[in-house]
Amino acid sequence: MPLAIVQYVRIAIIFIATTGLTQAADYAGPLFDAHLHYNEEAWNGQVGPHPVSDVLVRIKRNGVKAVIANSRPNDGTKALAAEPSKGDLTVVPFIRLYRNRADYDNWFRDETIYDMVQTEFARGTAAGPYKGIGEFHLYDSTNANGVVAKKLMAFAEDKGLTILAHVDDVAIDLLMANTPSKGQKARLIWAHTGIGGAPVARVNELFSRYPLLMGELSYRPGLTCDGGKLCSEWRALLLKYPGRFLIGSDTWINQRWQYYDDTMQGYRTWLGDLPADVARKIAWENGAGVFEVK
Repeated sequence: MPLAIVQYVRIAIIFIATTGLTQAADYAGPLFDAHLHYNEEAWNGQVGPHPVSDVLVRIKRNGVKAVIANSRPNDGTKALAAEPSKGDLTVVPFIRLYRNRADYDNWFRDETIYDMVQTEFARGTAAGPYKGIGEFHLYDSTNANGVVAKKLMAFAEDKGLTILAHVDDVAIDLLMANTPSKGQKARLIWAHTGIGGAPVARVNELFSRYPLLMGELSYRPGLTCDGGKLCSEWRALLLKYPGRFLIGSDTWINQRWQYYDDTMQGYRTWLGDLPADVARKIAWENGAGVFEVK
């Protein structure tokens, strides 16, 4: 009997040890939400379903310490930036190109959009100067060559502003070609890292070509597999470029605010499957470093 007990204990110890190795703990550090919208329908001048107080509670309880805010119209971003109760939450303001929904399909050739960007950039926000332009969409890649699209890419590089673009892989090349450095000095955050499903090999090709291109990973198809863990080819890409990826919430509709907790927990799950230093880079340090957030 004593021998049997000893053997049982040994088996139990081995089981506990191996289980600990195969089930990594979720990432528990700070998060940088690099793709947050506070659009008109969410707050509507503080009388909407998600007033500033509501979204701040959701953001803070998830350990999010900084956000890139871009909103339709820009009043939503300015409201977050000016809110005294945001405490130690850092709001990194971007100029969004959409005053209304009609602008989605026409901004790239509308000179009044360019004028609006100049006005907003000169004015700044309560949280300080604007740090970027976007998120914008290009439903047809060739619209990257629209007159206003070209002017804004050159303006962003000249002023050291980051671009946040929801586009396909073809448009990445076209947008970069319209910068003075041909993409070598342009910082562009690729929203969803190609939500249309550009293959990992193509993402790798673009990352190799453009040294300041970064990938934001919200709602990226093919990113996670069983149990919410990273799929193997994406895990390999994140390990290859640990300093080039970001996470985000993409709260473009009110429903996304209702599931904000689930979104952030999903990130913590797959981040926990990465080496600790890589996880912290993607979760926090990459965004904090680019935008000088302490």
